[in-house]
Amino acid sequence: MCTPPPHSPEITYSWVFNEFPSFVAEDSRRFISQETGNLYISKVQPSDVGSYICLVKNTATNARVLSPPTPLTLKTDGIMGEYEPKIEVHFPVTVTAAKGVTVRLECFALGNPVPTITWRKMNGNIPKKARLRKSQAVLEIPNIQLEDSGTYECKAENPRGGNAFRGQLQVYTYPQWIKMINDTELDSGEQLQWECKATGKPRPTYRWLRNGAPLLPQSRVEMVNGELLIHGVQQADSGMYQCVAENKYGAIYSSAELKILASAPSFQPSHVRLIATVGRDVSLECKPRASPRATITWRRGDRRLQTNKRIMVLRNNTLRIVNSSRADEGTYMCRAENPFGTAERAIVLSVKDPLRVDLSPTRVEVSVGESVVLSCKASHDPSLDVSFLWLRNRHPLNFQQEGGHFEYIRTQSSTADLMIRSILLKHAGKYGCQTQTSADTVYAEAELQVRGPPGPPGVVIVEEITDVTATLSWSRGVDNHSPISSYNLQARSPFSLGWQTVRTDPEHVTGIWSQPWPCN
Repeated sequence: MCTPPPHSPEITYSWVFNEFPSFVAEDSRRFISQETGNLYISKVQPSDVGSYICLVKNTATNARVLSPPTPLTLKTDGIMGEYEPKIEVHFPVTVTAAKGVTVRLECFALGNPVPTITWRKMNGNIPKKARLRKSQAVLEIPNIQLEDSGTYECKAENPRGGNAFRGQLQVYTYPQWIKMINDTELDSGEQLQWECKATGKPRPTYRWLRNGAPLLPQSRVEMVNGELLIHGVQQADSGMYQCVAENKYGAIYSSAELKILASAPSFQPSHVRLIATVGRDVSLECKPRASPRATITWRRGDRRLQTNKRIMVLRNNTLRIVNSSRADEGTYMCRAENPFGTAERAIVLSVKDPLRVDLSPTRVEVSVGESVVLSCKASHDPSLDVSFLWLRNRHPLNFQQEGGHFEYIRTQSSTADLMIRSILLKHAGKYGCQTQTSADTVYAEAELQVRGPPGPPGVVIVEEITDVTATLSWSRGVDNHSPISSYNLQARSPFSLGWQTVRTDPEHVTGIWSQPWPCN
C-alpha cells in the first residue's frame, strides 16, 4: 500500500525494491496503480521477497517523497494452489471525463496462473486511437470525444476461470456559445428580445443577471430557455445584462448593455424651403429625432390639415401632395410630440412652372472636317437659376480632353450652345443637354451623323489561283454614311514595280455581286 501526501498537481508512483535505484519492473505479474499508488503482484515468487519503498514524484517540481520500507516474506507452511482470477484493481463504475482529455482505465487481477487481461466496449468497438499499456492492464484513450462514451469491460482469465468488470465512461463538455447577446438601444415602451444559446453535455441551463444581480421574472419580464423578453421597456431597465449558460462542469457568460433612449422631439433644421413643379407630385418629410417615437400632426398655416385623395399623410408621416398646383403654395407645419416634449418644423412650399428645354437641331448630318453648333434653350421660372450639362452617348463631355474639338458657349442665361469643330468620324453619336433648376431636371437629345471616306473592306480571301488569274472575295466595309460606289483592285508580284491596278471581270466592281471576283 502507498498512501501519498497532500499534493497538487499530478504525481506519479514507482516502487524501489531493496535499495535505490533498483525499481520494480511492471509486467503481466506486477502492476503499480497510478490511481492509488499501490503495488500488486498477481503471483508471488521467491524472487519477490525483500523490502519495498513507495516513491512519489511531483510532475511539476520533480520533488520526491519516500515511504517507510515494507517487507515481503513467503510463508513456509504451505503451497499455493491454482485459483481463478480475482480482479483486484478496476476503474470506477462511472468514469466522467472532459472532452479532449486522455482517459486511462486500470484493470489488474490476482490469480494462479497469472491472468490475461482483455478489453472490449459493449455495443460498439474500442476506439482505434486507444492504446493498451502495462501488459494490457491499462486502456488509454487520448483526445476523448462524445462518441467514445459507453460501457467498457475488462476481463481477467486463466485456465482456472475468469472474471469481468464493467463500468460506464461518460464524456462531458463545457458550455460553449453558439449565439450571444449584443448591445442594444431601444426607445422607451418598445420590447426587448434577447436570445443566447450554448452547447454542452450535460445540456446547459440558463439564468440572467442585471448589473451583477439575478434577474427575476416579473409581469413585464419573461425568461425561457435562454430567451429574455421585456415588454414595454422603461428607463429603469437600462443596465448591463449577462446571460449565464452552465452545466455541472462550468459556466460561461455573455454580456451586453441595454440603453433606453428618452428624449424630446427635435428637428434639424427646423425651417425648410421646398420648391415643386406644377403638375408634379411632392413629398414633405417629417422625421424628428425622438425617443420614444413621436406622434405627428400636420397643419397648414393656423389650421389643421384636411386630407383627401390628392393630399394624404403616408404611414411614415410624410405629407404627399399629388398633381401640385400654385394653390398648394404656403407654409406647412409638422408637429411632433412625445412624453418628453414637442417640436415643430416649418416647410415653406413654392410651386413653379415646369422647366422646358428646346435642343436644335435634333438631327444633323455633316462631313468629316466640318463644324456644327447644337443650341440648348431653357424656358423656366425667372426666379430660378438654370444650369446646363452636355453629354455624349449619356456620358458627360470632358472639354479639356477632347483636343479642342468641343467648346461650351453660354450666350444667354437661359441658353447654352455646344460647338463641335473639325468633326471626326468618332464624334458621331447622340448628344444630350441636361437642364436643371432647383425644382426640376429636363433632358433633351440630338443625333449627329458624320459622313466620311468608307472604311476598308473586311478580310480578303483568295478563292482560286491560276497562272494568270486569281479569284477573290471580301466583305463590305463601313460606308460611314457615304455609299460605296466601286472597288479598285491592285496586285503586285516579284516582277512588278509596286502595286499595279489589275483587270477584273466584270470590269466595274461595285461590290454588290455575291460571287467571288476573278481578276488578272
